[in-house]
Amino acid sequence: MTEMKPVSEATAVKAPVLPDAQTVTDVKHWTDSLFSFKVSRPASLRFRSGEFVMIGLMGDPDPKTGRQKPLLRAYSIASPSWDEELEFYSIKVQDGPLTSKLQHIKPGDQIILRPKPVGTLVHDALLPGKRLWFFATGTGFAPFASLLREPQTYEDYDEVIITHTCREVAELEYGRQLIEDIRKDEMLAELMGEGFADKIRYYPTTTREESPKMGRITNLLQDGTVFADLGIEGGIKPETDRAMVCGSLAFNLDIKAILEEFGLREGANSEPKEFVIEKAFVG
Repeated sequence: MTEMKPVSEATAVKAPVLPDAQTVTDVKHWTDSLFSFKVSRPASLRFRSGEFVMIGLMGDPDPKTGRQKPLLRAYSIASPSWDEELEFYSIKVQDGPLTSKLQHIKPGDQIILRPKPVGTLVHDALLPGKRLWFFATGTGFAPFASLLREPQTYEDYDEVIITHTCREVAELEYGRQLIEDIRKDEMLAELMGEGFADKIRYYPTTTREESPKMGRITNLLQDGTVFADLGIEGGIKPETDRAMVCGSLAFNLDIKAILEEFGLREGANSEPKEFVIEKAFVG
């Protein structure tokens, strides 16, 4: 007679734990195409605000072998380095290999998280300055969500300008609400010092739906609208201004060209300069 296995053992064989698994703790859907989620943080994980990690799920079984391989993509960590959880901000691509599955996660589910953070959108890659610009489109806001809650951002700069360009107003909501929460967060005020949030200047724009400020940030920089709106004389200067850029490939290239026209040079972890661009992914 064949020995019967306990139910628990049989179940364990059918449902193996994901490699480098972390548990989903919260999910919020902002629009039909955007969502954010939080997961548990590995006890050993150390990262600098602005860095990214590889996260994902298991792919579909191979038709021939039945084996599954991890399906991973680079995601900026949207939470600051001191947070007990890890937050991510993602688009939903209905036929995307990963996001078609990832958008359906719920609290209690597991994702794969490779605990090896890297990236160029970090303070160490910039020379000292007085004013810091964050240029983002879409989910490119994520690394700046981390840096906006990082004490060093306010220790190093007198002014922090965050520009966020999206097609529709609803796509700006994640960033708008985060900045609003930062301004009234008593714990952050205690951590960073009273009045730290007064340094934040938020400049959202839309390109499709009507809003208080419309237009691509690239055009608004080139025609001087941004500087007029913010009361900045002389535009961006290499002596005082520093910048970080995260968006689509075309956006990154356009902003890079504009910053170089202002005399800024692109830096890296190994050679800090006046601006940095995240090239690992586009969002």
